[in-house]
Amino acid sequence: MSKGFSNSSVGRKILMALSGFFLLIFLVQHLVINLISVVSADGFNEVSEFFGTNPVIQYLLQPVLFFGIIFHLIMGMYLDVKNKAARPIKYAMNKPSENASWVSRNMIITGVMVLLFLALHMVHFFFPTINAHYITHEHLDSFEMVASKMANPVYIGIYVAAFVFLGLHLMHGFQSAFQSVGVNHPKYSPIIKKLGTAYAIIVPLGYIFVAVYHYACSFCS
Repeated sequence: MSKGFSNSSVGRKILMALSGFFLLIFLVQHLVINLISVVSADGFNEVSEFFGTNPVIQYLLQPVLFFGIIFHLIMGMYLDVKNKAARPIKYAMNKPSENASWVSRNMIITGVMVLLFLALHMVHFFFPTINAHYITHEHLDSFEMVASKMANPVYIGIYVAAFVFLGLHLMHGFQSAFQSVGVNHPKYSPIIKKLGTAYAIIVPLGYIFVAVYHYACSFCS
């Protein structure tokens, strides 16, 4: 990929969209793993052990994932600043709600809120997993770790709020990613918008369902 492409406005938007597509796929994959914890504690532990110790995932896919998240955030902030600077003063003085939705005008806010939760999530789950597998070499019961964290009502509240912000972010981001790579057609754009809305609702609700399920189960034990 040429330097000129990555330095151009169109090139940056396409790279932003591609990182978004990558994260959309990751969200579904991670949700499937989380849903296993609802069906089988042993199955969830086995899958978690595989993803936590597989060298290809640890040394290749995880660094790519972290890079994709950081790149998506930084590029999003950069493009937001550039877009606001490019708007005429008259546009800025108009009522913003008449020109764009709240979600599209606050993608940075929703994105940062999700990133803050991700940092908290890594402290509670990712770092303990790495510590157990590669430092202390202790047996890790991933299901018990998840169940214990989800029994905390404060964490559940933060978790639910974070995925509401994620849903808002996806509501605009899904369709915007397709537009950035040139998929903007009168016939297909409405379909993509509907798919984006469905994704933005179903995927976050899936995560919320898993969290609430484990929280409810904490009262049964």
